[in-house]
Amino acid sequence: MLSAKIQKALNEQINAELYSSYLYLAMAAYLHEANLPGFAHWMNIQAQEELFHAMKFYNYVVERGGRVELEAIAKPPVSWDGPLDVLLATQKHEAMVTARINDLMDLVIAEKDHASVSFLQWFVDEQVEEEDSVQTLVQRLKLIGSDGGALYLMDRDLATRVFTPPAQ
Repeated sequence: MLSAKIQKALNEQINAELYSSYLYLAMAAYLHEANLPGFAHWMNIQAQEELFHAMKFYNYVVERGGRVELEAIAKPPVSWDGPLDVLLATQKHEAMVTARINDLMDLVIAEKDHASVSFLQWFVDEQVEEEDSVQTLVQRLKLIGSDGGALYLMDRDLATRVFTPPAQ
C-alpha cells in the first residue's frame, strides 16, 4: 500500500509524464511545419515513450492499491526558433524530469518504501539514456551549423527511429 504522500507524488508524476508527451507532440507539430519530417518523427517517438512512462506510473499506482487522480495537463508552447532551439528545450525538459525522478526516489527512500525504490530505479536508468540521446543530437546539430545538406541527412537519419516498448 502506498502512503498518501507517495501516492500524491506519483500522481503528480503521471501528470508530468503526460505533459512531456504533450510537449513532444507540440514540438513534432512545429517540426512538421518547418519541413523537418525526420525531426518530427523523432519527437513523435519521444511522445510515445513519455505516454508509456505515464502508463507505467499509472499501472504501478493501481498495482499498489492506490488511487490514480488525473489532473489537467498544461498547454505546451507551440513554436520555437528552429530545430536547435527545440532540442535545447528538450534537453532542459529532460533535466527537469530527471530532477523530478530523483526527488521521487529521495521521497520513497525516506518513507522506506522498498517496492517503490525498485520501481523507480528503472526511471533513474531511463533518464540517463534520455539525457544522453538528446545531448548527442544537440552536439550533432551544433556541428552541422547552417549546412543544409548535413541538416537534410540528419533529418533523414532521425526518420528511422522506432519505438519499441521495453518489457515490463
